Amino acid sequence: MKREESDIAREYPLHYIVWKNNTVALRSSLLPGNVNLQYLEQLDPRGRTPLMLAVTLEHLDCAILLLENGANVNVENKEGWTVVQEAVSTGNHQIISAVLQKRDLQRHTTRMLGVPALLQKLKEAPDFYMEMKWEFTSWVPLVSRMCPSDTYKVYKQGSNVRIDTTLLGFDQSSWQRGSKSYLFKSEGVDKAVLLEMDHEAKEVFVEELRTLQEDQVTRHLMAPSNEAVMSRVTSPIVHTYVDTEKISFERNKSGLWGWRSDKMEVVNGRECKVFSASNVELVTKTRTEHLSPENKTKVAGSGFLLNSLLAVGQHIEEPTLPDGSSSHEVTMEEYFDSSIDLGKRDIGRPKEMTTKTQKFKATLWLCEEFPLSLVDQIMPIVDLMAISSTHFAKLRDFIQMQLPAGFPTKIEIPLFHVMNACVTFGNTFALDEPVHGISVIQEADRLSCVVDDSCFVTPGEYTLYGMGGASVSSSSRRQFSMDEEDELLQYAIQQSLLDVGSEGDEVDIWEALKAHKPPTTPQVSRANRSPLPPRPSSSLGFCMSAEEEELQRAIEASLGFPTELGFNPVDASSSGGTAEAQDEASLMAEALMLSARETALEEERRSREDNELLQRILELSLLEK
Repeated sequence: MKREESDIAREYPLHYIVWKNNTVALRSSLLPGNVNLQYLEQLDPRGRTPLMLAVTLEHLDCAILLLENGANVNVENKEGWTVVQEAVSTGNHQIISAVLQKRDLQRHTTRMLGVPALLQKLKEAPDFYMEMKWEFTSWVPLVSRMCPSDTYKVYKQGSNVRIDTTLLGFDQSSWQRGSKSYLFKSEGVDKAVLLEMDHEAKEVFVEELRTLQEDQVTRHLMAPSNEAVMSRVTSPIVHTYVDTEKISFERNKSGLWGWRSDKMEVVNGRECKVFSASNVELVTKTRTEHLSPENKTKVAGSGFLLNSLLAVGQHIEEPTLPDGSSSHEVTMEEYFDSSIDLGKRDIGRPKEMTTKTQKFKATLWLCEEFPLSLVDQIMPIVDLMAISSTHFAKLRDFIQMQLPAGFPTKIEIPLFHVMNACVTFGNTFALDEPVHGISVIQEADRLSCVVDDSCFVTPGEYTLYGMGGASVSSSSRRQFSMDEEDELLQYAIQQSLLDVGSEGDEVDIWEALKAHKPPTTPQVSRANRSPLPPRPSSSLGFCMSAEEEELQRAIEASLGFPTELGFNPVDASSSGGTAEAQDEASLMAEALMLSARETALEEERRSREDNELLQRILELSLLEK
């Protein structure tokens, strides 16, 4: 039965107004006391809130009105796309800027409200000390050599938490190490203080975690830069997630056939059952409908490099191109009728999307007897870190699945298409290695951890900034945001693909997999012959393809130059051929060389774009939503 317009207006009042793009009616509906306010976060039959609908339809004024009245920006539609991503897909700079500004403010508010709540949740749990070791690994050797590792030392006393870390950032070709502590101190139900202690500089930065009042100054501070908006409209939209629907856990086996048994391994002195998580699929959806033809060409030109990188693992490409359908083909009655299957039709700009799926096999080590509670002690800490860390957010999502019984003392999870993270919980209660301020009390059949007050005291010789201390400029205190954390890691991936001997020469994927420096051929000049033209270098704007490399090797062999293929130089006088034949061969070889150089020059633009876009392509695996 066809839905009447009056029924839609009654069941979805704000959605109906947004669809009609009636800003006057929307402004009236959002006034305090209006009954329609209760529908601000209502989902329509297609899984969109009024704000998501306004952004998708590119109704700017309606979207701004909803944002000004507190509509939640951090929501997703049924396909997993966020409001920010849908805003970018429109290509409308005003919508993108307005949505980004509100999202950042809401994220800040969520963090400020979330930390005190988590600290209060921890208050009732027993005190503890533990260490979380993060090891990043990759199946690409030259990437693996740049993979960082870090150990988070976690102190919990009452409603106070201290987290020590040594990994500070990435600079050019190496990870920067230091010594920092982050202290979260609860000061009531809705108030907390964060202390950042730099033990090398002997400085302490104190920040009161409180919500910001939205005013003109706050809006100005949260406004995205023009560069940030342009970066989004010139880059593909990427949504990466781990598909948990097909994941299954199976016990690993050990021993010979016929005598196989469940595998057990010792992790940090504790016997653990080993499980494999099968069908772990890392899905990456990429949309490009908002890109200009020039930017689409750049993305298409960089595709070969990415596909080469992913060729070793399983991946499936499912391109979805616009078929001429548009929002005008979906009527309001069809859209709001859940019984109608729209198929590939949808509202908004037609999607141009590619889906890549790569399968992983995650491994899980579970201990049946562990002194810590996963739910009461570990999860609040992970939640606390996940507020500002995408890596902890992925760990949280993995732990929240239906895991087999036991404490996950060691977990391996995928982060990117070329990188995994292995998280190990150890040195619980400082039993394996003594830690200052940590002691243990034996109580009947269990151990209790005692965390001394000194672990949460600021050393007197440290300089204090903020909240009664010295003032500090924002430029002197550098913190990495949730987005920059992944950018640092992926920048390290890019740097690891640079040639070991020269930062100007970039290795290809096969050289990376073989993990050796690309061979070079000496520029030898033979008597009565012209020197061999130098090889094109990526620093000159282009690099050789595989076919061109093979061609040059053949030419070098014909000219008698030493190569990595094992050819030895042969003197012209002992070659057995006539001088005329040698000259003819030399001319032919030089002609072939010139042809190869011309081909390389034709590929110069595309290859240069490949080099410039390498980092961006690697970032597609886990770009900020």
